[in-house]
Order: sequence, then C-alpha cells, then structure tokens
Amino acid sequence: MRVRKVQEKRSWAINVAVGIIKPTLLVSTKREWIDGDKNFPSEGGFVIALNHLSHVDPLTSALFVYDHGRIPRFLAKAGLFKNKLLGGYLRSAGQIPVERETSGAVGAYAAAVAAVRRGECVIIYPEATITRDPDLWPMRGKSGAARIALEVGCPVVPVGQWGAQEILPPYTKKPYLFPRKKIVARVGPPVDVTDLAAKQPRTAEVVNEATDRIMAAITHQLELIRGADAPDERYDMRVHGDRFRNRKEAS
Repeated sequence: MRVRKVQEKRSWAINVAVGIIKPTLLVSTKREWIDGDKNFPSEGGFVIALNHLSHVDPLTSALFVYDHGRIPRFLAKAGLFKNKLLGGYLRSAGQIPVERETSGAVGAYAAAVAAVRRGECVIIYPEATITRDPDLWPMRGKSGAARIALEVGCPVVPVGQWGAQEILPPYTKKPYLFPRKKIVARVGPPVDVTDLAAKQPRTAEVVNEATDRIMAAITHQLELIRGADAPDERYDMRVHGDRFRNRKEAS
C-alpha cells in the first residue's frame, strides 16, 4: 500500500483533523487499500462513492482518501453545522452541508458540483445513511452522486469498504478499538455514465440508471472484499422498513 503525498493546499482545519484522526487510526486499525494506485485519480475533480457501515467510517474513509493524496470533501448532515463552533470548523475544512428532503438539498448539490469543477474530490455515500441490510450489503441508492456525474461529466469512483462496523456497530455508542480492527477499502474502475449524460432530457429513468450502475459497482467491490455474493434484491427502506428505528429513537 503506497501512500501518496497530498498536493492540494490544506486549510488549518484539515491540518487539525489530520493531526488528530490519522495518528488515532494508525494506532487502532490495520488498513488495506486495494487498487488505489490503478483506479484512484491523482488529480482533477471527481466523485468517490462508498457503502456506509458505521458512524465511524467517515473517519476511515477520510484517511483512505488522504492516503491517496487528496483532501476529502464530504456531504455532511446540515444539523452538524448548526453548532456555531463545529459548523465554522466544518466549513473551514471545506465540508458541504446537506439538508435532506428539503429545498436546501438543491444548494448542497450546487456546492458539490462547484467543488468537482474546482478539481476537488467529493465523497458521497449514495445510501445516505448506514445500511439496514441484515448482512450489511449496500442498500438502494439515492441519486446525488449520479446527478453530479451527469451534470459535470466527471468520474464516479466506486469504493467498497469493510471493517469500520467492527469498531462501532451501527447505532451503538461503545467503540471497540482493541484489538486493532482491519479496515479494507477496494477501489473499482470509474463508473461509465457518458452514454446517459448524452441523453436529453435528463429524465428520472436516466438518473435512476446511473444510480443503479454506481450501486452495482460499489457492491461488486464489496463482494470482492468479502468473498461472497450480495443478495439479488437490494434492501430498500421504503419497502422493507428501518430495522434500526428503535435504536435511533433510544439514542
């Protein structure tokens, strides 16, 4: 696993995060980054799309992106920005607030598009929440990553990641730092949506097809990590419900 040097200008907030998060994860985890040298862009704007396993995997994913020489830009819950101190810090770190299911989501989309056009790496969890699949396979995805790619014509790099759920299981509060947990992230080839980007008008069917391709690519990378096949039917919270609802309400 070869670590690339970050070439982008780092804000004070990124330097603080690196100084805290990286040493903590180096001590508490073992990491395996697969095919990053081949498939992870070293320059230019793009979207990286990952499966979501735990509240801690944004930290492991941030280290993964940083180790590949890029500054991570997340689409983060708008609620995190309501605290004046935390919100100021997140904005200084270049993170993008998302108000889900509201008109404010349009602003987040525009900010993400602008970031990619500036040549930045924008991280998106297409599931938009921790997977509810009983075996932690990726769920049905939302359209954000696809819409950005169709608008900008940028690569969408699919990443399957595994292991963060061993540090902090979904919707629990107690982390398990030791013994050290192994975190694996596998980078797939960019998802090709150029044929879909050429279609006008950009209908819901076009966006859904792009989303399905992205989710299939992420799932394939996770299958390779786990050495197992994902279910034929992807978990859909609108159909199958939220099996973590009681845990969320208790927290």
